[in-house]
Amino acid sequence: MKVSVPVVIVGAGPTGMTAAALLAGHGVASVVLDRWAQPYPRPRAVHLDDEVCRILHRVGVHERFSAISRPAAGLRLLDPDHRVLAEFGRATTAGPHGHPQANMFDQPALEALLRAAVAGNPLVHLRGGVEVESVRAEGDGPVAVTATDRASGRRETLTARYVLGCDGSNSTVRARTGGTMRDLGFAQRWLVVDVDTDAEIRAWEGVHQVCDPRRAATYLRVGARRHRWEFRLLPGETATALSAPPTLHRLVRPWTGSLPSEALTVIRCAEYTFRAQVADRWRTRGVFLLGDAAHLTPPFIGQGLGAGLRDAANLSWKLAAVLAGSLPDRALDSYEAERRPHVTSLIRLAVGIGRAMTEGGEIGNVLRRVVAPRLVHVPGLRARVLDSATPPLRPSALRWRRRTPWGLAGRLCPNAPLADGRRLDDLLGSSFALVTDRPLSAAATAEARRRGVLSVPVDRSPALRRWLRRGATRAALVRPDRTVLGTGDPLTLLRAAPPLPPAAGPGAADPTCAGRWPPRPPR
Repeated sequence: MKVSVPVVIVGAGPTGMTAAALLAGHGVASVVLDRWAQPYPRPRAVHLDDEVCRILHRVGVHERFSAISRPAAGLRLLDPDHRVLAEFGRATTAGPHGHPQANMFDQPALEALLRAAVAGNPLVHLRGGVEVESVRAEGDGPVAVTATDRASGRRETLTARYVLGCDGSNSTVRARTGGTMRDLGFAQRWLVVDVDTDAEIRAWEGVHQVCDPRRAATYLRVGARRHRWEFRLLPGETATALSAPPTLHRLVRPWTGSLPSEALTVIRCAEYTFRAQVADRWRTRGVFLLGDAAHLTPPFIGQGLGAGLRDAANLSWKLAAVLAGSLPDRALDSYEAERRPHVTSLIRLAVGIGRAMTEGGEIGNVLRRVVAPRLVHVPGLRARVLDSATPPLRPSALRWRRRTPWGLAGRLCPNAPLADGRRLDDLLGSSFALVTDRPLSAAATAEARRRGVLSVPVDRSPALRRWLRRGATRAALVRPDRTVLGTGDPLTLLRAAPPLPPAAGPGAADPTCAGRWPPRPPR
């Protein structure tokens, strides 16, 4: 049997379901295939920052996510004896993006929210218990995906204009399209322990990082009952040995104190190898890799799952524009051009921080005891350690170059409060937006209407006015993923915005736009 759809998504984890929901928001249908009939019930990822929470806002689950998540109070660096070397405390209230900057959560709960968000949506067809066997992309034609129902054994071939491989670190899609992972030179074995308890663990509410090359460790509170510990495994050690109840109880005792082991229910105890890897290519004709299929990062800055959701946000609106005919297929090359350098920089940062906190032997311990307590007094360092802002995207056909180092292009616009009490994201939805400090001309108004671009005058938000001033500009074009495409003359910016369905209305698929692409930024 053959089925033809615009997009097939392989993998129904958070990245795949977010991509499906975002595509549906643009009127694009997708079929999501997953080898498991039900979501994996064990905890894995536990952190998302405020930038990524904006993606959850676009999907429509941000309020429910806020109810199941817990803001983290910052970072403590501890010596091998658990004495505080340095503390970087942060507020747990909403930051410039409208959400707390660090949010702890249980991944199965997030997956339930994402699935509920698309349940009943006729544009999202989720099929579990299906094993993808082959992915064939030949020439400029559709991509063929062959899959087998694991229960009935029935084989089916789906053809799609595009296929998104969101199927994790052991990606079948990557393997079937000849992709490989490029190693960035980091691998550490860790024991990850998730505990449920109603007992009171009297520990500081932020992330605890034990800087000890003999037994590096991390502790964080995930929820009202949920706690996580991570312990680095030494050469020759096995997860099985450390998972023995007496050994495990001894490892967590610095935090649990006199609590008996019977008060702690271990819901997962597993060995993970923290790696730093990036796929050699993210696109093979009509096939794209997202999330762990495209990149793996150590968890030291909590950007693993968030990077996958950023991939989905970056690619989904571009696919919608190409499928609508308002961008050519080659515009999709901007996905890897923008996302690969961004995620690679975050992976390298995570590797550097991980090594600084866990390696160096006794000399490293001495240096940390001398240097770490002084870090909190370095001007600007506290803010930099706690700042959740990630680097700007590199230039591409859909991201203009900055004219100055403080330019806004490639950066996220703030989710600024508006005069009516809402925030910017409540207003924008899935549209392009022109943030400007001047009234639009008649020509610009007509162009904005034709392309479905929302005009946001800064008199509605003093925060947006200040943002434009810091960027030394009077107008900025904001993409649906909240990245600034470019700054400058409003009419020139508007002509760079491809119409998007459904927000752009009947003119969304205007074929004349493709002939004028890519738009040229002013010199």
